[in-house]
Amino acid sequence: MFTEICNRIFNESIEKYHETDNVDTPIQNRYEIKTIEYFLYLKNWIDTVQWHYEDIIRNPNINPVEALVLKRKIDKSNQDRTDLVELIDSYFLDKYKDVKSSADATINTESPAWAIDRLSILALKIYHMQQEVIRKDATVEHNAACQKKLDILLEQQKDLSIAIEQLINDIESGRKYMKVYKQMKMYNDPSLNPVLYEKK
Repeated sequence: MFTEICNRIFNESIEKYHETDNVDTPIQNRYEIKTIEYFLYLKNWIDTVQWHYEDIIRNPNINPVEALVLKRKIDKSNQDRTDLVELIDSYFLDKYKDVKSSADATINTESPAWAIDRLSILALKIYHMQQEVIRKDATVEHNAACQKKLDILLEQQKDLSIAIEQLINDIESGRKYMKVYKQMKMYNDPSLNPVLYEKK
């Protein structure tokens, strides 16, 4: 199943990152470039680094200059994430380009890649909640509360994986069709963000 590959690669990326637990660690993507496995690993690596950027920037004692530098990194990471999701959707569009949709085929509320994006973030939530469950300096009550949350996250991962498999099967069989809209984020575009183009 495709989501089994996703979840395995996401976990591999997360574990590899936490060998150093440093946002400046260079990515070590062992998969052949431009394969779906390569893109999945890259996707989760971006998500993992950004997860930790978001932790760091919430430090109430962070130096304002450092915070601004970090905010710029988060902005770039968000754009990279969006670009990669669209690249993964292009993989599905190409893979199923010859499928003839049935006359009553319907469109889904989100594309396969945006659902996979949620699966990647969910893998990160599961990893970090598991760390809270086994945290030695926390109270028993904290560990128990986090175990309940972890159980829900694991159930959510199972449900989301099933839903993604169903979506892919529906696209493959022509019961659903893909139609992808580019995100067209305006605030990163110097020609669309008034704060940027009015400075010229």
